[in-house]
Amino acid sequence: MKNTLNALCLYCGSSPGKKPEYRDAAAMFGSTLAARGIDLVYGGGSVGLMGIAADACLAAGGRVIGVIPRLLMEKEVGHKNLTKMHVVENMHERKALMTSLSDGFIALPGGYGTLDELFEALTWLQLGYHGKPVGLLNVAGFFDHLVTFLGHARDEQFLRGLHHDALSVDANLNQLIHKMQDAEAPDTAKWLDRYKLAAVV
Repeated sequence: MKNTLNALCLYCGSSPGKKPEYRDAAAMFGSTLAARGIDLVYGGGSVGLMGIAADACLAAGGRVIGVIPRLLMEKEVGHKNLTKMHVVENMHERKALMTSLSDGFIALPGGYGTLDELFEALTWLQLGYHGKPVGLLNVAGFFDHLVTFLGHARDEQFLRGLHHDALSVDANLNQLIHKMQDAEAPDTAKWLDRYKLAAVV
């Protein structure tokens, strides 16, 4: 059974980055979601790749929902023209609401905040707090080293194969969305039962 992706959450940089490919990918992300009738859920910023993706989605007639902490909104980095803006009190509320509003999650290039959100989505998937697909859009090889590291973590037995494979990776957005539609959530109940048994033994 395919995953229905009516709304996708975007994690990406509040900086535009060094390469024009990053900015092009953010704009393409926004326009592609609009063309597919998929709502864009993101951190509500008007700057960097975040702002580029939101502007492109809106320009193409799409719906964009922002979730931003009050502190950042008051510093005037919040986007003023979104379909809907949720102002929350802190980062924990932000991530929880973005998760509840979305049917899946995709990361584009970014820094600490992007990686924090990506790995929280993956951790929650691993533990069964949600069963939604998580994807990595590997623009211009930006995430190559991260993908290599995750394979290393699996090989060193700090990451189970089923959890490693739960992250969909592609350099092409349409192919990535297709992978996420077909993705199956890890069997968390079976994994946790095995973990308890191993802990007892």
